[in-house]
Amino acid sequence: MKFISWNVNGLRACVKKGFLESFAALDADAFCLQETKMEAHQAEFELPGYRMYWNSAQKKGYSGTAIFTRLEPLHVFYDIGDDDHVGEGRSITLEFEDFYLVTVYTPNAQDGLKRLDYRMAWDDAFRAYLLDLDEKKPVVVCGDLNVAHEEIDLKNPKSNHQNPGFSDAEREKFSQLLAAGFTDTFRFLNPELTGAYSWWSYRFHARENNAGWRIDYFLISDRLRDQLTAAHIHADVHGSDHCPVSVELAL
Repeated sequence: MKFISWNVNGLRACVKKGFLESFAALDADAFCLQETKMEAHQAEFELPGYRMYWNSAQKKGYSGTAIFTRLEPLHVFYDIGDDDHVGEGRSITLEFEDFYLVTVYTPNAQDGLKRLDYRMAWDDAFRAYLLDLDEKKPVVVCGDLNVAHEEIDLKNPKSNHQNPGFSDAEREKFSQLLAAGFTDTFRFLNPELTGAYSWWSYRFHARENNAGWRIDYFLISDRLRDQLTAAHIHADVHGSDHCPVSVELAL
């Protein structure tokens, strides 16, 4: 099975930049989106063969997630079961017979780390949510996690140290999540690969110079490692300041 994750930075804008063509070419069984910045009724397109699930933020034009899937889920859950983290449309969970699929748009710590306390609380709550799911069946979780885990995961680690997305606190929370029983699929298959990024600033010709960050992930329950067959970053796909990432699993 093939899964795609993509922060589209506004789905309606991305549609005008070739989203539907990229969607068809990537040909995934489930397509997970973050930062959709829209509500379901605003979708002016159809995707034959796919079911659509949306979690939109209460604030219009902000945040939001969606999953388009060929597979019919047993159940669909929105948000992460914590009343402190509702209203921003940050997560959707689909339950299938043998696994859960979770997409997430992790809160940004923001300039000056002014939202770091909220981010830390989110990370703890999200980890607890995933562990609760993992007790029942394996989990595939994907999305914009808004953190570059190690220095290899961004072009300029020294100058970005303690910036949002590369603070010690955020990196430690990601380490805790992996230690709790999850595998970073791309790094597992490409432990030494440099220059592999999924987000580039719109400033300073960052994408042309590949001055990027790897902040979009597929994580899987450790017990799914033997079923992991591929993990890719599709840096040649444009339409957003992020590119799609994918994973293939023998499920």
